[in-house]
Amino acid sequence: MICLLLVASIGLAQKESGLGITAGLNYGSTGNLRANGQTIIDNPEEKAGYHIGVYWKLDLMIVYLRPEIKYTVLNNEYNGRQFDMQKIDVPLLIGTKIIGPLHVFAGPSLQYVIDTDLQDIEVSNVEKDFTIGAQFGLGVNLGNLGIDLRYERGFTKNEIEYLSNTVQFNGPATIDSRPQQIILAISIKL
Repeated sequence: MICLLLVASIGLAQKESGLGITAGLNYGSTGNLRANGQTIIDNPEEKAGYHIGVYWKLDLMIVYLRPEIKYTVLNNEYNGRQFDMQKIDVPLLIGTKIIGPLHVFAGPSLQYVIDTDLQDIEVSNVEKDFTIGAQFGLGVNLGNLGIDLRYERGFTKNEIEYLSNTVQFNGPATIDSRPQQIILAISIKL
């Protein structure tokens, strides 16, 4: 009887499991611009970026697992020069319902940097293509539609170096490419 109840409860708990798509806006920035060991710009101008991807949600009793894979574009500006970073994000989230459709989640975010570009300046590739960060947030599910708000912070120190001295610095200059952003996402379960 206990085994039958356990199997039935697992079946009911997985009722919301499934595959879906997600997209949304990112707002935040990367880190400081440094030259000759000194911080030149410590708060770049934040701009909106975007992301699009897929997720798999697996409901397990009182928690759920939600791995995602997303293409993300980050934008910000250093002294009028547009900085863009494209990456693949793989958040591995674990969450739980709070009340009704409201839920919270957190987990590591694996990141693979595809490309970086600073307007009119030649830059090297990032020091490390693969980095690790974390995401946490809260969301609401309304049937097959989900809306969530997240905070993401990159942990792995990762810098981009200028290859040319076409900027106003007399030595090597770097940008800390770790993201720090707020993410608004809409998801649809297929």
